[in-house]
Amino acid sequence: MRTSPPARAGQYTALLAYLVFLAFPFLWLVSTAFKPPRELGSLHPTWIPKDPTLANFRQAFDEQPLLHAALNSLLAALAAAVVAVLIATPMAYVVARRRTRLAKAVTGWVVVSQAFPFVLLIIPLFLVLKNLRLINSVPGLVLVYVVWALPFALWMLAGYVRAVPPELEEAAAVDGAGRVRTLVSVTVPLLAPGIVATALFAFITAWNEFFFALVLLKTPEKQTLPVILTHFIGAEGVADLGPLAAAAFLATLPSLVVFALIQRRITGGMLTGAVKS
Repeated sequence: MRTSPPARAGQYTALLAYLVFLAFPFLWLVSTAFKPPRELGSLHPTWIPKDPTLANFRQAFDEQPLLHAALNSLLAALAAAVVAVLIATPMAYVVARRRTRLAKAVTGWVVVSQAFPFVLLIIPLFLVLKNLRLINSVPGLVLVYVVWALPFALWMLAGYVRAVPPELEEAAAVDGAGRVRTLVSVTVPLLAPGIVATALFAFITAWNEFFFALVLLKTPEKQTLPVILTHFIGAEGVADLGPLAAAAFLATLPSLVVFALIQRRITGGMLTGAVKS
């Protein structure tokens, strides 16, 4: 069915409005990061800075240990993504291939667990990490991030496993391959787009996470970038707007770069042509 020109124009208008809605906060953040103090306090703000400056970036690095905090965030996010994928991949394979009541119960629990708010989890997680002596440590934070990302990673990868034709695994079994060999040599290569997408989700979630890092990390040298950004807000709630915008702009770049680099792998569709009729 062909869409009429008025309907097509309405669709494009709605899409453009949605893109503007999504892009507005980031564009305003970039504009604020390059504005001098005089323009930041202007009663008539402009989109494009009249006198752009890098002073906000220099001040941000001088006031707070942004590089060290970014390194902590990077280590925590990468470790959480890798560990979550390594654990979720074989679990997703079992859940997707074994249609038992236990597998259905696990899937249901995964969906329900996503509705739990952070506040309900922080106290038991804090007590567990305290007993393990992992409070105020990056490994302890990684453990929390893995626990938080694992349910969604399992649910996401299980859907990708179900899209892999079982005939490929049956053919491998006929050739003498066991379950582990089939998973590693046949299924996992076909799951590459799903694994990449899941790792990206876990990475971005850990990179942007604030609440757990705020509660579990006490010393500044262990804190992650989102927590360090709060240091630009004074005791009376007054924000140092220029350096805060500059630091927040730098904090958003890794997520954008990672997504730009691997977005083709996410949409590649490596399963195309895997089975020929």
